[in-house]
Amino acid sequence: MLELFDISFAFAKAETLKNISLKLEQGTHAAVIGESGCGKSTLLDVIYGLLQSQKGSLKWEGEELLGADHHLVPGHPMMKYVPQEFDLMPFTTVFENVGEHLSIQIDDREMRIEELLEVVDMSDFKERKVKTLSGGQKQRVAIAKALAQEPKLLLLDEPFSHIDNFRKNALRRRLFDYLTKNNISCLVATHDRDDVLSFCHKTIIMRKGEIIDYRATHEVYSKPKSLYTASLFDEVNDIPKEWLRKEHDLIVYPHQLERAISGFEVEVKQSFYQGKDFLILGLKDGKEVFFKSEVSIEYGTTIVLNLVS
Repeated sequence: MLELFDISFAFAKAETLKNISLKLEQGTHAAVIGESGCGKSTLLDVIYGLLQSQKGSLKWEGEELLGADHHLVPGHPMMKYVPQEFDLMPFTTVFENVGEHLSIQIDDREMRIEELLEVVDMSDFKERKVKTLSGGQKQRVAIAKALAQEPKLLLLDEPFSHIDNFRKNALRRRLFDYLTKNNISCLVATHDRDDVLSFCHKTIIMRKGEIIDYRATHEVYSKPKSLYTASLFDEVNDIPKEWLRKEHDLIVYPHQLERAISGFEVEVKQSFYQGKDFLILGLKDGKEVFFKSEVSIEYGTTIVLNLVS
């Protein structure tokens, strides 16, 4: 189990992390999401030991982890980190990279490397030199290399950012299935809601260097505590209580609104085709309102909306 207690870190005078505390149970997969510059990558750097926190402490299974000031070689043996810049050997093969830190005396060494290459869908490229690979292929090799030493905790920073869309979903499924079967904890910093909703048990919301929410992912998504949190997952509406005669303002995703007989009126301004449906932008009292529709709606049409029943 990983525990952080009141961790703070600053670059020069700019405080990047402010009193960060969290607990990650073994085998839990948690996403770290937030706007650019909120401290996601810095948090991973501090946990792994690349940066020294100015305040607070980290513990693994109850034992304190010392930071970068106490190690010639950064990092901790029980965890591996795949940052946005990959630590690969460009002039050796994919197979050699994944097995770089595995002893040649391990009986199942080759079988283990082959298994990890299959997890990241790189088996067909095992004899290729890394320097000849695309960015997305290098990213997949880096993930396999990190898993080779059987870490207890895997830290991932935007792990699928270079990977083609048509490969992402299958790779996510294989990777998180592997982590689950091997009881490996994971912290993944990401901007992609698809990394979060289907694969992470918990979600950490960061803003301006602070954790403002940390709950089960389905709770963070379905019951957001702020407009900021909801906006990290989708377009979102801030519906004034007067529009629907409620006791308080509502945070509502587009799919939670539908055309109705009674409710509030909006004037349609744009329709955006999204494959299975359209995202419609309307205006009411100068305020933007997003909702879903099975068909495109003509500009200027007045629509009555209410909450999905």
